[in-house]
Amino acid sequence: MQTPFRDFAGSTVVHTIGGMVSLAGAIALGPRLGRVFKRDGGGPMPAHDLIVGAVGGIILWFGWYGFNPGSTLSAMDLQGIGRVSFNTTLAAASAGLGAMFIQYFRTKKWDLGVTVNGFLAGLVAITAPCYWVDPVGAFFIGLVAAGLVIVGIEALEYFRIDDPIGAVPVHAVCGIWGTIAIGLFAAGKYGVPTPMGVDTSTVITGLFAGGGVTQLISQLIGSASITVASFVVAAVLMYAVKATGQLRVSAAGEIEGLDIHEHGASAYPEYVFKGNDGTPRTLEEAKAKVKGAGLAPSASAGD
Repeated sequence: MQTPFRDFAGSTVVHTIGGMVSLAGAIALGPRLGRVFKRDGGGPMPAHDLIVGAVGGIILWFGWYGFNPGSTLSAMDLQGIGRVSFNTTLAAASAGLGAMFIQYFRTKKWDLGVTVNGFLAGLVAITAPCYWVDPVGAFFIGLVAAGLVIVGIEALEYFRIDDPIGAVPVHAVCGIWGTIAIGLFAAGKYGVPTPMGVDTSTVITGLFAGGGVTQLISQLIGSASITVASFVVAAVLMYAVKATGQLRVSAAGEIEGLDIHEHGASAYPEYVFKGNDGTPRTLEEAKAKVKGAGLAPSASAGD
């Protein structure tokens, strides 16, 4: 009771919850048509557009400077805003570079997708502790997130869970890590932000700053409780929707492509269409493939 659970800007209440809902949805939905996992002799499907994805990641990074510093609640806390901004930058950079080099040593390829997920993992991880840690702590929080996001991606692949963009490793795994990191790296120097500035009557101190395990235990209990509750509620909801037959698009629509199937037009008319197997095809070829497979528009993906 004397050591409250802390989550400054939402590693738990935003990212862990979102990641666990994603995990429940991916399990209930099942893999995409044509998805073959590594242990079955396949691997991840080709990315839709890595450059557009990377630009989206950078836009997210930029948005984090409203998300994290804005959580100080007051522009009068200039020192806190500056610290949060710097810690956010440092964790994202260390995680992005860390993921890039780890993946290079594993595959001998400079993997843009893993790099983007790496700096997003660092941003997610630093979201909870960004106010209470020093830059050294932020650096190591990001570095650990880089390793965790890759482990998370490989774990999903091993368990045959299809997560096309890595939402679970980035948000769930690194959200949990960021929440726990408060109990390890909180510097013991910084108080609690309020709408009128900083309340320094209480400071947050982690294990590595000599605060013992009290804050760490509080973070573990809070994170575990929210993680389990989020997954259970999300799983019940996902399977309830699945029982109505509305969770997944038809197999015909999946092969044709959702832009065409649901909106009647391509979002990228200047591009060549690609099916789930990565084979380039025109719109006419996609429609012919649907007809050739004998799939009516009402066919379910599980048929």
